[in-house]
Amino acid sequence: MFSVFTTVSVAGVVLGVAALTVVLSVTSGFQAQFREKVLGVNAHVLVMKSATDFANYRDIEEIAASLPHVRAVQPFLLEEMLVTRGKGESPAVLMKGVDPDRAGQVLDLPKHMVEGSVSVLKEPATSDPPPIIIGRELSHKLKAKVGDVVTIVSPLSGINVRTWSATGRPPKTKKFVVKGVFYSGFDEYDRRLMYVDLKEAQDFLEQGDVVRGVEMKLDDVEKAPMVAALIDEKLGGDPYVVMDWRKLNNNLFTALTLQKVALLLFLTLIIVVAAFNMVAALTMMVVDKTKEIAIIKSMGGTDMGVARIFQVVGLCIGGVGTAVGVALGLLLCHVVARFGYPLDPKVYLIDRLPVRVNPWEVVLVAAITMLICMLATLYPALKGSSLRPVDGLRYE
Repeated sequence: MFSVFTTVSVAGVVLGVAALTVVLSVTSGFQAQFREKVLGVNAHVLVMKSATDFANYRDIEEIAASLPHVRAVQPFLLEEMLVTRGKGESPAVLMKGVDPDRAGQVLDLPKHMVEGSVSVLKEPATSDPPPIIIGRELSHKLKAKVGDVVTIVSPLSGINVRTWSATGRPPKTKKFVVKGVFYSGFDEYDRRLMYVDLKEAQDFLEQGDVVRGVEMKLDDVEKAPMVAALIDEKLGGDPYVVMDWRKLNNNLFTALTLQKVALLLFLTLIIVVAAFNMVAALTMMVVDKTKEIAIIKSMGGTDMGVARIFQVVGLCIGGVGTAVGVALGLLLCHVVARFGYPLDPKVYLIDRLPVRVNPWEVVLVAAITMLICMLATLYPALKGSSLRPVDGLRYE
């Protein structure tokens, strides 16, 4: 029979374990979603040059392709531009020039296409404007659909970047026709990123046969730091800069990890509060069972044996609370994952609350809870084991 103190203790453990399970699953879901979105439109390893004269990129491609785990390589250009359609606003965007023949091998862009395909970038430019692929949120902002013409503006083309003075020339513009729309689910990319043929980007920038960098895709994303270190060693460092996908987005993933650790620590306080209730319940049990303890000890029971009785009771309370809490937490995770919870992508960067249950994290929550429960039994167990038989039987 559960007493009031015991019921409160079990309920506290249940709530703490359930809250920890759900929160850790959600934060793991955010990490997995951000990783998927980042890798969806970015390569695993990038090689860039601190100078703007990256003309020997073909040599870098050969070096990268010869390394283990490298599955595909391509050069790319990435420049900040303005885009406009008609007399509407001109949002700042990132124009990325890619190789149409290899973009689908290096990037996961093909599976994010909602209209058209990556192959549209291969279409030869005749008298019509060259093709461009834009994000779905950007298409909504520009009110541009497939077949519409947009104008790309290079804001720095009329400025001498060395002296930051005007050259007298107006900013360079070029028209492109929307041939495809992608949706990655990551608002930052869907709102700002657009893809064009690498040669079209080079012609527009008028910098010759140079690129911003070389990017590659690996057969195992976890090998990215090792491959990046190998490339950096072969290139000899400066002026080349080598980054893997995690280093490229280090602030984002570091913030998510710190958030998970902070939530784990703060929500563990719920279990600690339940443990204090458990201490109170077991202490009341020691007082209530004074006569029984005295009888056991007078019949030859040892202090250690009496202490184990209260430890077992405490661990049973913790075990029941942990089991029910884990079951409740997993049920809530299943409900959220099944029916979804919409988020504002402008705030959270993704449109749905992600949930990913990691079995090892569930085991960690259960282990932390049982450890706290075990520590909570020490004081009542010591108090009960230190009771003298004569004290318990004095008034009997």
